[in-house]
Amino acid sequence: MDAGFVPGVTTALSVVELLACTGFGLADPVAVGGLDELETVARTLAKTLNCQQPIKKNGVAVDCCNKCLSCQKIEHGNHADVHWIRPESKSRVILIEQMREVMQELNLTPTEAEYKLAVIVAADRLNEKAANAFLKTLEEPPARSILILLTTEPQRMLETIVSRCLRLNFAAETQRHLEPAKMAWLTAFSELAAAEQKSLLGRYRLMDVLLRKLNELKESIDEALTTRSPLQRYKDVEKELQEKWEDELTAAIEAEYRRQRGDLLLALQWWLRDVWLRTLEAETNGENVLTQELLNFPQVAGTQRVARRLSAAAAMENLRVMEQLQRWLSTNVQEALALEVGLLKLQL
Repeated sequence: MDAGFVPGVTTALSVVELLACTGFGLADPVAVGGLDELETVARTLAKTLNCQQPIKKNGVAVDCCNKCLSCQKIEHGNHADVHWIRPESKSRVILIEQMREVMQELNLTPTEAEYKLAVIVAADRLNEKAANAFLKTLEEPPARSILILLTTEPQRMLETIVSRCLRLNFAAETQRHLEPAKMAWLTAFSELAAAEQKSLLGRYRLMDVLLRKLNELKESIDEALTTRSPLQRYKDVEKELQEKWEDELTAAIEAEYRRQRGDLLLALQWWLRDVWLRTLEAETNGENVLTQELLNFPQVAGTQRVARRLSAAAAMENLRVMEQLQRWLSTNVQEALALEVGLLKLQL
């Protein structure tokens, strides 16, 4: 998901029109794309808020002129009141020292702009100390300051951070192109979900389908990486080197499995987004003519049948459940337990 977090309802309400003008305004509960696009949105927002000759609609600034001195300084990254924070350490995390520095800056009066802005790129990379130090400022930002947190992995962010933000979700391209095997699995899953799910047994059938797919992934990853490991080519190495390679192989298998598991669950989340869009279409009596264009998997027949049983609110809650599941799985929680709790919470 591209997801941007903008604390402060008053300011964010005018942002929606800005996003529509710049092409990032379609709401999408699932974050997709990359940080470059999100940085472009944040940069345009910073320009618009501080533009000396903004483009206005109904008296509200909806875009920047991109020509004035303020816009040019922001574009070139040398504006005194616009601060960018990115992962800089060797471990690619945002450190507490970086957050303390920007918090000090935000408490100062703007030197040449209407607003002071702090843009935190890859906010999911805030380490725990940095995030905790930032909570108070995030909850009560200094006057005339805007805090923008950007991430393509919102499920990795601390719940205490997310709960203090107003969340805006942006869409990239719509229809997804999954590899045939994954598409076949998703179609089968959706067909099973489209059947009556009133019994607990039906829900556990869905969980069994997901667990069997994950086991297949794990076995194929284990086989592929083990085959490429130097352990297969050098049988008579010293014990210390052998143990090192074994540890590296184990870590590589786990990392690749987590990545592919995340991709599979994201595909499931994309499908649940389609269900949500179908519920919106039903509640507006088919007036939402854009629905078909926005679907990720218009060819999946089970989507419509699931949507008929749900309200838009219930379908949206399913997306939140999937995001929470991804967040759980990014910690050390037991996988089977997290999947069981997550799937039982889904309203299908």
